[in-house]
Amino acid sequence: MAETLNSRAGIGMTSARTRGRMVERLREQGIKDAIVLAAMGDVPRHLFVDQALESRAYEDTALPIGFGQTISNPYIVARMAELARHGENGNGRDLGRVLEIGLGCGYQAAVLGKLAREVVSMERIAALVGKTRPRLRQLRINNVKPKHGDGISGAQDFAPFDAIVIAAAFGEVPQALLPQLAEGGRLVMPLGNATQTLCVVERQGDSYSESLLEGVKFVPLLPGVA
Repeated sequence: MAETLNSRAGIGMTSARTRGRMVERLREQGIKDAIVLAAMGDVPRHLFVDQALESRAYEDTALPIGFGQTISNPYIVARMAELARHGENGNGRDLGRVLEIGLGCGYQAAVLGKLAREVVSMERIAALVGKTRPRLRQLRINNVKPKHGDGISGAQDFAPFDAIVIAAAFGEVPQALLPQLAEGGRLVMPLGNATQTLCVVERQGDSYSESLLEGVKFVPLLPGVA
């Protein structure tokens, strides 16, 4: 793994300059949080996709990562990270512990790791966890904790979370996750099945407010483990 990642460290399409162009595009698309933009510029997206796809890594498109899963396009990763920090209209807040549901290849977790003290990332597919954990270790992303398990149930042992980010679509907000939010915490997820909408749920005491934003397209969130 070390030799593979080092050999792909970054010239041409995989360079920091290419990431800089991606960040400028994100700014043009409406991402305003300078901390999120910096995180997007820091994380080498091409190292989270198969080498055959790395020339497309900084396009604004989702790409396959195997097991029927995808790496989300850069805009939606940045948008969900920004919402985790701000909510729909709120002020930016420092994030302590974040729960991600859908580790996948680890890219979104790595971005969140730039914004939070600790990221607990659940993944139902054991083979993906086994593939992604050494990648994060080699990239020295030490504050992301991959966990194999059913994300719909969350990670009660690590709660409360300042933010919960779900990287797959579900027909309703998983109710088991709401009590795992810290006071003022936010859950960001694609809500729906055939038609999906980006949703933000914010906790204030024992009440929860829900905002529906733009349309999105994600793979479905499945229960259980594999």
